[in-house]
Amino acid sequence: MKVLVTGGAGFIGGETVKRIREQDEQVVIVDNGDMREGSHKPEGDKEVAYYAVDVASKELEDVFAQERPDRVIHLAAQTSVRRSLNHPVEDAQTNILGTVNVLEQCVRYGVQKIVFASSAAVYGNPVHLPIAESHAAEPLSFYGMSKWAGERYIQAFGERYGLGYAILRYANVYGIRERRTGEDGVLTAFVERLLAGLPLDIFGDGRQTRDFIYVKDVADATVHALRTNQNQVLNIGSSTGTSLLEVVDLLKELSGRQLQPQFHPASSGDIGHSILDNGKARDALWWEPRYTLYEGLREMVEFEMEVRKNPLLVERLAYSEASTSVI
Repeated sequence: MKVLVTGGAGFIGGETVKRIREQDEQVVIVDNGDMREGSHKPEGDKEVAYYAVDVASKELEDVFAQERPDRVIHLAAQTSVRRSLNHPVEDAQTNILGTVNVLEQCVRYGVQKIVFASSAAVYGNPVHLPIAESHAAEPLSFYGMSKWAGERYIQAFGERYGLGYAILRYANVYGIRERRTGEDGVLTAFVERLLAGLPLDIFGDGRQTRDFIYVKDVADATVHALRTNQNQVLNIGSSTGTSLLEVVDLLKELSGRQLQPQFHPASSGDIGHSILDNGKARDALWWEPRYTLYEGLREMVEFEMEVRKNPLLVERLAYSEASTSVI
């Protein structure tokens, strides 16, 4: 099987490509190399084809014509809530028009199935917790709206052309990031600032809860979804809500340091609470998260400590804003 992965050089994409290659499948990466999204060309695996192409560009058809993939994982996206509010045209260009372009090529070149990275941001402020897939979609940000539009286009293409699909609504994905975007998630920012001896910035009162899911668990779920035949929408999360204040306590335990958060006004577009019900994904994908939040944070801290021993690697790090956006 040949799998084309858009955004395959990014944060989630890199882990997903590793999982596919571990199964000895062919991989084609399409990625625009946008450093703001943490993309970087993968090294060391000559069996992986890499195309520096934007998913919204006309050049995407050339890649499909050349490679003829069997299945597609569509991860390429503009992922910042803040940027979507400040630059809605850019957000829509990538997340809506780019998705439609991918779908057109899938139909034109006989792709069997597409796995789409959506987001818990499509739900908006939840009416009940945990949030099931049947919950109404009421996105608060342009980012959430663009992901919701992408979902609807995929379902329409499925109905019209018979394209198989799995729509995965990711919770707050965290983990080791080998490149910085300046708008990384709150856990990345916390770990970086912890090791730099800086106060942990919290936007809001810290009582807001998030469903944090480790990137390796997300990659596992995404690859599992490649092999299912049923068209479906699935939550990919831990089904556990953790407040930012609880995260601070975990980092105190891990580091043995006394940490004092620094509070700032809440960010526009952020929701109060988000916990996803992952029961449907457990049943449909035969999948469940393997990492607890403590274990995932420990891996992040250990990685960052090792990075700081290498001056050349430290240069690539830029302290991130602590965004609690659901991506």
